Amino acid sequence: MTPSPQPARAIAKLLIAGGFGVGKTTAIGSVSDITPLRTEEVLTAQSTAIDSLAGIEDKTTTTVAFDFGRVGWDAPTPVELYLFGTPGQPRFWDFWHDLSEGAHGAVVLADTRRLKSSFPAVDFFEQRGLPFVIAINVFPGTRRRPPDEVREAFAVDTQVPVLFCDARNADSVARVLITLAEYAATVASANSALLDA
Repeated sequence: MTPSPQPARAIAKLLIAGGFGVGKTTAIGSVSDITPLRTEEVLTAQSTAIDSLAGIEDKTTTTVAFDFGRVGWDAPTPVELYLFGTPGQPRFWDFWHDLSEGAHGAVVLADTRRLKSSFPAVDFFEQRGLPFVIAINVFPGTRRRPPDEVREAFAVDTQVPVLFCDARNADSVARVLITLAEYAATVASANSALLDA
């Protein structure tokens, strides 16, 4: 008896965004099924004069275009996620418009030591009407702020998921991506119902 063919995986494009040094490259690298594409360059004295390293003094490289990874699951629903990590520095924000074309949703990574660095990402996705979740990256030795406190700081709707994650841990990042996929599907269904009404 031949095994029944696996259903085709649905494909979704997701962005991983946030401020400079919040863990976007690490998150994609930890969860990707393939060796991720990275466009990292060494930080120079010139760039550190522009990009504040306050709170991330040990950072030595930065993404200058985007990161790309891919992860997929066959259960509970067959899905293939294409992950695009945005550059965090303000001088690269124009590139976010290109990266967000055709995206189904976004993760906004946040560092509780520097929440303000991720505010522009939330503003960007709200303006574009792109569903997003906020993932609080748990850095060693940092104080955990309750999700409600982070939600209030970002001034986002109560329906927007806010959850903890460890960008170094594949299972933790996967949980964030699944939450985003479910939330984006809920938003798409609600929007479709509004159009049909």
